[in-house]
Amino acid sequence: MAGTQAWHRLKSLLQAELSHLTAIQPSDRVWQMPLATALATGLPLLAGAYFDHLNYGLVASLGGLVFLYLPGTPLYHRMVSVMACAFGMAACYALGIMSHFVPALMMPVLVFATILVTMVCRFYALGPPGSLFFVMAASIGAYSPIPLAALPTMVGLITLGCLQACLIAFCYSLLVLRKRPPKPVMPLPPPTFDFVVFDAVVIGAFVGISLAIAQALQVEKAYWVPVSCLAVIQGSSLRAVWNRQLHRIIGTSLGLLVAWGLLLLPLDKWTISLTMMALSFIIELTVVRHYAFATAFITPMTILLAEAATLGHSSAATLIQARFFDTLLGCVVGLIGGICLHNALFRTIVGRYLRRVIPAGRIS
Repeated sequence: MAGTQAWHRLKSLLQAELSHLTAIQPSDRVWQMPLATALATGLPLLAGAYFDHLNYGLVASLGGLVFLYLPGTPLYHRMVSVMACAFGMAACYALGIMSHFVPALMMPVLVFATILVTMVCRFYALGPPGSLFFVMAASIGAYSPIPLAALPTMVGLITLGCLQACLIAFCYSLLVLRKRPPKPVMPLPPPTFDFVVFDAVVIGAFVGISLAIAQALQVEKAYWVPVSCLAVIQGSSLRAVWNRQLHRIIGTSLGLLVAWGLLLLPLDKWTISLTMMALSFIIELTVVRHYAFATAFITPMTILLAEAATLGHSSAATLIQARFFDTLLGCVVGLIGGICLHNALFRTIVGRYLRRVIPAGRIS
């Protein structure tokens, strides 16, 4: 009898998990949005391919991700928001790439950047993808093998990519606002200590822990570990954190197979550029509907974004194995961080100490 009841509970649990995993979310995105995203990230790649500097195009393409922060508000608010995000993206990449020259500073800089951008995103109610791409820019910058003299060039390239994304955002907004009315600019919610400060500090700490573990394990190019950790820990609830981890691991596993297939092809600078544009279009078309499905395309795109300039220097199997381990490590640390973040006792104890370093009256 007890065995039958346990089986029914396990069956119900598995059915519930399967339901969460296969749920398709509604989407009101117009098809022009994924197309504009593909142009924002792809045009720098095509320019880099044309001038035979694909590595420059990849850096500028990273700045093109700023387009994803375009809100659905009136034009004046859209442009102010996306230009502010452009500054943040360039600043995070600059901090990351500067930390590359002093390896001991990699973790502190990434923790600082994560805490700061998370606080700003939460204070100004910036929607998804939140602080994710800012931290990804800092993380990729920290593992970019460039000479010191090339630092201004790299920062300039990502800034140009951000500016190009702002121009595409302006043209896209003019087109879309003719077809549908903008959403109203909502007043900012009152900032609270727990939401703005406590969560940001805990998230930043666990992102730093994930990178510290990767460095202790001597993971080469561990940029994807803190990004995976952040993507999981950002869930609004423990259920959301668990769902995001499950989606990310399954999606990444499928994505690595896609990436493996792509890496076995005779890719050149033009096919890499066009492939990344196609991946970007598919991602933005599907990510709001099903995160795991979109992650199957996010994974090969990020691998190409960070590794395309050095393809052929190592085997595809080695690269795929490394990225899977990075994702698994980041997701595990992110899940642990999510459990702590949504635990009342942890919030009470740690929050008491954090309040001592916040000036009284600054944040409620």
